[in-house]
Amino acid sequence: MTDVAKKAPLAERLVAGDKRALARAITLIESDDPAGWELVREVYPRTGKARIVGFTGPPGVGKSTLIGALTAELRKGERQVAVLSIDPSSPFTHGALLGDRIRLSDHFLDPGVFIRSMASRGALGGLSEAALQVALAMDAAGKDDVLIETVGVGQAEIDIVDHADTIVLALMPGSGDSIQALKAGVMEIPDVIVVNKADHPMTDTMVREVRGVLALSHDPEGWKVPILRTEAARGEGVAELAEAIDEHRSFIEAAGTLQERRARNLRNEVLGIATSRMRRRMEATAAGDPATEALLDRVVSRELDPASAASELLERQSNG
Repeated sequence: MTDVAKKAPLAERLVAGDKRALARAITLIESDDPAGWELVREVYPRTGKARIVGFTGPPGVGKSTLIGALTAELRKGERQVAVLSIDPSSPFTHGALLGDRIRLSDHFLDPGVFIRSMASRGALGGLSEAALQVALAMDAAGKDDVLIETVGVGQAEIDIVDHADTIVLALMPGSGDSIQALKAGVMEIPDVIVVNKADHPMTDTMVREVRGVLALSHDPEGWKVPILRTEAARGEGVAELAEAIDEHRSFIEAAGTLQERRARNLRNEVLGIATSRMRRRMEATAAGDPATEALLDRVVSRELDPASAASELLERQSNG
């Protein structure tokens, strides 16, 4: 990088695709630095071009391995790829427990791939407010594909539906967590289903079960969710996964629902961020406030029910 490039504004370098600028931008966002939010505000008009693909599913199904194999497949077409892996948060430091994924290490030296891990910060749906802003930064940096892997928390892991163009649900035969996923709301969100580790003897059974669950659902967009079999560790079935993602993207573009999805996602993101910030503000206000403590004590002593207490807190916040 030339001295002139180093002196250019961070936003300008980010939009030009500078990997160091993207890394710096993500650090600012993740540390809740006002400069990070200002940067996102500045580059936001340059977003909306990347294809956002979300990966969800129970722990241990091989999402990281699957994403690593898919990244290799996408790179064959010279596509610029960014991977955002959301890890569980440490209860002490609130940082990511797993760090950059070992299974993605083959791509660390590829200039066309950018990989970042970050903490969920306790977000039940697997995505934090900062993660959503990081995805925008990756988009602004000119990435063709932004692959988001959410925390493997099973049934609660449905936030991704509000932030991706295409949702890939990974399942694994013979896994109790995967069977539970078939019964949960998570089965209502995928556009593509992958049964990974398909050399397992229970694979055919799992595919039949998945197909049975899908038969009971109806996609208002008219898309028929494909069920794919992969052996991500060996790269088997990954080309078919890339093709299915392409087909889904073409389908929603032709149907005119891509923009509808994105409009819904952005509205939900605004409300989600507002809710998150309001909660933090209320927690900060309540800390050490005698009136709030007295209110909570009334709940503990069963004099006031939780819903009424919450309504009173909200009323105080709006009047304050």
